[in-house]
Amino acid sequence: MGNHVQILSERVNLIAATDTWIEGDAIQQLNNTAKLPDMQYVSGMPDLHPGRGYPVGAAFFSSKQIYPALIGGDIGCGMALWQTNLDAKKTSISKLEKKIGNIDGALGEEWQALMANLLPAELGFRQALGTIGGGNHFAELQCFDEIHDAKAFQALGLHKAQLQLLVHSGSRGLGQFILRQHIDRYGHQGLQADSAACVGYLTEHNQAVQFAEVNRRLIALRILAKLGTEGRQILDINHNLVLPAQMHGMQGWIHRKGATPADQGAVVIPGSRGDYSYLVLPIASDMSLQSLAHGAGRKWMRSECKGRLSARYTVAQLSRTKLGSQVICADRALIYEEAPEAYKPASNIISTLVGAGLIKVIARLKPVLTYKTRGECCE
Repeated sequence: MGNHVQILSERVNLIAATDTWIEGDAIQQLNNTAKLPDMQYVSGMPDLHPGRGYPVGAAFFSSKQIYPALIGGDIGCGMALWQTNLDAKKTSISKLEKKIGNIDGALGEEWQALMANLLPAELGFRQALGTIGGGNHFAELQCFDEIHDAKAFQALGLHKAQLQLLVHSGSRGLGQFILRQHIDRYGHQGLQADSAACVGYLTEHNQAVQFAEVNRRLIALRILAKLGTEGRQILDINHNLVLPAQMHGMQGWIHRKGATPADQGAVVIPGSRGDYSYLVLPIASDMSLQSLAHGAGRKWMRSECKGRLSARYTVAQLSRTKLGSQVICADRALIYEEAPEAYKPASNIISTLVGAGLIKVIARLKPVLTYKTRGECCE
């Protein structure tokens, strides 16, 4: 592990190489979370960056309390990878873009029966199902450009010739509604794991996780239907949630806020649009609280991006990437906020995790077409 793990204190570490750029505010937030009552261990990932009071890109382990505020509002946010039946070499980006059209609006009548089968009737926010949402969420068509572990690749039933679809989204408004209700009643304090308040929160939390998983599934099926093809889900993982777990020989609760699970098989760690994503096999370790980075991690605050980039790039230029891929994003502010320059290089995150002995790389994925939003003006 060497210089890829920084021990900040007896109960706090940071998975970061000496050249991994991490903001001081994020480290301060990481140390602050370790001071919460009953917090036992905290581990920051190489994509660590400051959040609203709590850092993003970290895992937290408590023994007798849970902290809903650590999970935040996008409960169940995560990544799903689907393999499509489309030939990666025989598809033109312009045709793919035209076929996908606009998927910002609510799903039509033809989807209602499937939605009813997948989710309990009492869950609200159904109009958001099958939609990606804002911020760093996306759906991206990708192709494999490097295979590092052919055996692991084949074991997942993957084929290099086929186009892949990576969906990053969460529980949309539902998770935010649950968090807001909780904060109004209890503030940011922890909940005793055996209390009625905790049981109530976990029931709603688990519904939001289910909602997020169904949402990713519906986004994928919606895109596949638009493209006139079929596909198969390879994996689906959540990186914003709390779960019962055993760490360092202790029973308790693992909170992940922008952290990928390392105990559920192969996962994808994406770069920003315009950067590579990586399919990796985790190597379990309590040192990292069985967690990994969930992406490249922001380098710049959203409010800085347009000022830093607008003199260098037009919106049209940002719609094409250095890797030859295309970006669908009709939101002029968002296309600057989500520019590749605003994120750390994905290769640095991956090399750090490899150096720390936490992953083996199975394959590298190259972006082809990234969908963010068509905006209200587009059909």
